[in-house]
Formats: sequence, structure tokens, C-alpha cells
Amino acid sequence: MAIAIVDYGMGNLHSVGKAVERLGYEALVTGEREAILAADGVILPGVGAFGDAMVHLRETGLDGVVKEAAAGLKPLLGICLGMQLLFSTGEEHGEHEGLDILPGKVVRFAPSELKVPHMGWNRLEFLHPENPLFAGLDAGHVYFVHSYHAITENKDDLLAVTDYGHPVTAIVGRGSNFGMQFHPEKSGELGMKLLSNFLSLTGASGTA
Repeated sequence: MAIAIVDYGMGNLHSVGKAVERLGYEALVTGEREAILAADGVILPGVGAFGDAMVHLRETGLDGVVKEAAAGLKPLLGICLGMQLLFSTGEEHGEHEGLDILPGKVVRFAPSELKVPHMGWNRLEFLHPENPLFAGLDAGHVYFVHSYHAITENKDDLLAVTDYGHPVTAIVGRGSNFGMQFHPEKSGELGMKLLSNFLSLTGASGTA
């Protein structure tokens, strides 16, 4: 079976799909409910604004499909904006309801001496190194580009942070649902290993 990459008109579909294929798995870019729910795993990418993305998801009916996938045992990974959409609300250009798969909110970085957007290579700190997502990995640097960051309501959902004036949510997870604020496919060896570990959790056949 394939890894479904949800196509709702606002994702970095090509780069994510190519990364999945480089790791030896079949990538299926699709907006079809049946294909998404039949896949071994689901990736929700995202580039753009939180509110616009939720409008696209609702207009296509894919908000319910993603929530249905998340409610089952099928591994789900949100990437960048896709991770933020997993939360209850986002405050980008006004407050908007998210998918509410993980309780919490997405807020803008507070004014400080640090530049916004947060852009560049920052080191991850694994808070739950026993999580299978981190199997065989050592903490290292990944590449971030974002102006908003997630605040988890449940501290156990926070799997990894980076430092940008304060601890910033980098990886979240609950059960088989995960999110990465950075783009793993653009984050060198560590990013690809994290993506590979997620793909291995899907049980899909691959050469990774």
C-alpha cells in the first residue's frame, strides 16, 4: 500500500512525495477520501496561512477525512503548517478553529530581539527519546521557517523542542498521530531519518 499525501491545494506536495519515494515507499498524492483511508499512512503537508488552509480543508471535505484517519490506528504526520492544523485553534490573521486532533493553540512569536519568522537550522531536544519516532537517532539540527508556533495543552504531547528565545514546539505526538514544525525532507540527514522512522511505523512495504 501507499503513503497518502493529502492534496487540499496548500501543500509542498512535490518535495514531500519525492522524499517518501527516496526512502523506498510509494507516495500517493490524493484528495480522495477512499484512497486516504485505505493508505498505510497519511501525511498532511502545509504551506501558507492557518485560516486559509482550514477553509480549503473544509471546502474539500478533507477536514473530516483527516480527523477520521487520526481517530484510527493509521499513522498520521502533519508537516509545518500541517502540524499546526492538528491543534484546536490558530490565531494567524484572526482566531480560527483547527482540526482539534491535539488540544492546544498556535500563536505568533512574541515581539523580541529575535527575528520573525524563525528561520534557519536549530537543534532539536528530544523530550521523550523512548518514542519510536526517535529510534536510533541522536539529537541534531533541522531547518525551520515559521512565524507561528504551537502551544500544547497536554505536556505529554510535546515530543521535541528547539530553542528560539524560549522552548519552541518542534515535534508533537499522541498515539499514532505526529507533527513536525520543520520540513523533514529539507532538514538533511536527521530530517530524513525522522521521516523514515515515521514511515516504518505505517507498516507499509519499503526499502527504508
